[in-house]
Amino acid sequence: MTDSVLFRATGRRKTSVARVILRPGEGKVQVNGRPAENFFPSEAMRMEVQQPLVETEQSGKFDIHITTRGGGIHGQAGAARLGIARALVIFNPELRPRLRKGGYLTRDPRAKERKKYGQKGARKRFQFSKR
Repeated sequence: MTDSVLFRATGRRKTSVARVILRPGEGKVQVNGRPAENFFPSEAMRMEVQQPLVETEQSGKFDIHITTRGGGIHGQAGAARLGIARALVIFNPELRPRLRKGGYLTRDPRAKERKKYGQKGARKRFQFSKR
Protein backbone atom coordinates (compact mmCIF):
# COMPACT_ATOMS: atom_id res chain seq x y z
CA MET A 1 0.00 0.00 0.00
CA THR A 2 2.88 2.38 0.67
CA ASP A 3 4.84 1.48 -2.50
CA SER A 4 3.01 3.99 -4.74
CA VAL A 5 1.68 7.53 -4.47
CA LEU A 6 -1.63 7.89 -2.61
CA PHE A 7 -4.11 10.76 -2.58
CA ARG A 8 -6.43 10.67 0.46
CA ALA A 9 -9.55 12.73 1.11
CA THR A 10 -12.77 12.62 3.10
CA GLY A 11 -16.29 13.32 1.86
CA ARG A 12 -19.49 13.75 3.85
CA ARG A 13 -23.20 13.74 2.99
CA LYS A 14 -26.12 13.67 5.47
CA THR A 15 -24.77 11.32 8.17
CA SER A 16 -22.46 9.38 5.82
CA VAL A 17 -18.69 9.67 5.81
CA ALA A 18 -16.47 8.31 3.01
CA ARG A 19 -12.70 8.01 3.24
CA VAL A 20 -11.26 7.90 -0.28
CA ILE A 21 -7.83 6.72 -1.41
CA LEU A 22 -6.83 7.41 -5.04
CA ARG A 23 -3.93 5.38 -6.39
CA PRO A 24 -2.66 5.45 -10.00
CA GLY A 25 -4.03 2.34 -11.69
CA GLU A 26 -6.53 1.02 -14.23
CA GLY A 27 -9.84 2.31 -12.88
CA LYS A 28 -10.97 -0.28 -10.30
CA VAL A 29 -13.39 1.06 -7.68
CA GLN A 30 -13.67 -0.78 -4.38
CA VAL A 31 -16.16 0.20 -1.67
CA ASN A 32 -15.80 -1.37 1.80
CA GLY A 33 -13.76 -4.20 0.27
CA ARG A 34 -16.34 -4.97 -2.43
CA PRO A 35 -16.47 -3.91 -6.09
CA ALA A 36 -18.64 -0.81 -6.65
CA GLU A 37 -20.97 -2.88 -8.89
CA ASN A 38 -21.85 -5.05 -5.88
CA PHE A 39 -22.02 -2.26 -3.31
CA PHE A 40 -24.14 0.33 -5.17
CA PRO A 41 -27.25 -1.40 -6.56
CA SER A 42 -28.25 1.18 -9.16
CA GLU A 43 -26.32 2.42 -12.18
CA ALA A 44 -27.24 6.01 -11.21
CA MET A 45 -25.32 5.72 -7.91
CA ARG A 46 -22.30 4.20 -9.65
CA MET A 47 -22.36 7.07 -12.15
CA GLU A 48 -22.65 9.61 -9.31
CA VAL A 49 -19.45 8.25 -7.76
CA GLN A 50 -17.64 8.47 -11.14
CA GLN A 51 -18.82 12.03 -12.01
CA PRO A 52 -15.72 13.94 -10.77
CA LEU A 53 -13.45 11.59 -12.74
CA VAL A 54 -15.53 11.95 -15.91
CA GLU A 55 -15.66 15.75 -15.53
CA THR A 56 -11.86 16.00 -15.26
CA GLU A 57 -11.19 13.27 -17.89
CA GLN A 58 -9.37 11.10 -15.32
CA SER A 59 -11.56 7.97 -15.79
CA GLY A 60 -9.56 4.76 -15.82
CA LYS A 61 -6.40 6.43 -14.52
CA PHE A 62 -6.92 5.70 -10.80
CA ASP A 63 -7.77 2.75 -8.62
CA ILE A 64 -10.15 4.00 -5.94
CA HIS A 65 -10.54 2.48 -2.48
CA ILE A 66 -13.51 3.88 -0.53
CA THR A 67 -14.42 3.17 3.09
CA THR A 68 -17.89 4.40 4.01
CA ARG A 69 -19.77 4.55 7.30
CA GLY A 70 -23.15 5.83 8.44
CA GLY A 71 -26.32 6.84 6.66
CA GLY A 72 -27.76 4.97 3.70
CA ILE A 73 -26.22 3.94 0.40
CA HIS A 74 -27.40 7.07 -1.42
CA GLY A 75 -25.77 9.33 1.18
CA GLN A 76 -22.65 7.17 0.99
CA ALA A 77 -22.53 7.61 -2.80
CA GLY A 78 -22.72 11.40 -2.37
CA ALA A 79 -20.00 11.31 0.28
CA ALA A 80 -17.78 9.21 -2.00
CA ARG A 81 -18.30 11.70 -4.85
CA LEU A 82 -17.14 14.60 -2.66
CA GLY A 83 -14.18 12.57 -1.38
CA ILE A 84 -13.05 11.68 -4.92
CA ALA A 85 -13.33 15.32 -6.01
CA ARG A 86 -11.24 16.47 -3.04
CA ALA A 87 -8.61 13.78 -3.71
CA LEU A 88 -8.40 14.89 -7.37
CA VAL A 89 -7.67 18.46 -6.22
CA ILE A 90 -4.84 17.12 -4.02
CA PHE A 91 -3.54 15.18 -7.07
CA ASN A 92 -3.70 18.23 -9.35
CA PRO A 93 -4.76 21.68 -8.00
CA GLU A 94 -5.37 22.87 -11.60
CA LEU A 95 -8.52 20.68 -11.69
CA ARG A 96 -10.10 22.77 -8.91
CA PRO A 97 -11.93 25.32 -11.15
CA ARG A 98 -13.56 22.57 -13.25
CA LEU A 99 -14.67 20.63 -10.18
CA ARG A 100 -15.88 23.81 -8.46
CA LYS A 101 -17.89 24.82 -11.56
CA GLY A 102 -19.55 21.39 -11.67
CA GLY A 103 -20.44 21.65 -7.97
CA TYR A 104 -18.39 18.61 -6.96
CA LEU A 105 -16.42 20.39 -4.22
CA THR A 106 -19.48 21.75 -2.41
CA ARG A 107 -20.61 19.76 0.62
CA ASP A 108 -24.39 19.33 0.43
CA PRO A 109 -25.56 20.82 3.76
CA ARG A 110 -29.04 19.25 3.69
CA ALA A 111 -29.67 16.86 6.55
CA LYS A 112 -32.68 15.56 8.43
CA GLU A 113 -34.28 18.21 10.64
CA ARG A 114 -34.62 17.25 14.28
CA LYS A 115 -37.95 16.40 15.87
CA LYS A 116 -39.23 19.12 18.22
CA TYR A 117 -40.71 18.44 21.65
CA GLY A 118 -44.50 18.61 21.93
CA GLN A 119 -44.83 17.85 18.22
CA LYS A 120 -45.26 14.77 16.10
CA GLY A 121 -42.15 15.42 13.98
CA ALA A 122 -39.90 18.21 12.76
CA ARG A 123 -42.78 20.21 11.26
CA LYS A 124 -45.92 18.11 11.78
CA ARG A 125 -48.04 18.94 14.80
CA PHE A 126 -50.72 17.10 16.71
CA GLN A 127 -54.26 17.95 15.59
CA PHE A 128 -55.51 21.25 17.04
CA SER A 129 -58.76 21.12 18.99
CA LYS A 130 -60.59 24.38 19.66
CA ARG A 131 -62.81 22.89 22.37
